[in-house]
Amino acid sequence: MQFNERPNRMAALSTKANRRIAVLAVIIFAFDQLTKWLVLRSLNVWDERVVIPGFFNFVHRQNTGAAWSMFTNNNGTLAIVAIIALVALFFVRHHFNAHTLLGQFAFGLIFGGIIGNLTDRLLPSRHAVVDFLYFYLPRRGGGELGFPAFNIADSAICTGVALIFIITWKHENSPKPTAESSS
Repeated sequence: MQFNERPNRMAALSTKANRRIAVLAVIIFAFDQLTKWLVLRSLNVWDERVVIPGFFNFVHRQNTGAAWSMFTNNNGTLAIVAIIALVALFFVRHHFNAHTLLGQFAFGLIFGGIIGNLTDRLLPSRHAVVDFLYFYLPRRGGGELGFPAFNIADSAICTGVALIFIITWKHENSPKPTAESSS
């Protein structure tokens, strides 16, 4: 009897895990798109609003490339890469402890972020990822030392990937049961 119950519990856990991932992905996607919509309504491209002088501005940047504007003007190719990444991550997520709450959180962040930036690339009104958070420090001789502008989706992807690294590292470095202890 227990043998038959165990697969049913595992299937229920899997379904619950997938729902948690999906719910967080939808929340991240919605928050990302809402913030980008606000930027599009309040700032023209290349406009800036100083929030903390010498440290943080709201900006409006259009990025047709990837991180740090690498692969600029490859929006279509990067959209295809994003779709392939989504599908691949969906099928391999169980290899990265997606059954744990932290794993589900990580994958929800990653999926929501990828879908948020993919939406920007595919919307006819945008055809570029909208970036708006800009952190920088003034240089002594003038100019700025800044981190490239980014958005909520970028933050979610980076945080999710960092969590996956931590989960994997902890799993790889956790004590493994020996043959003697499992007897």
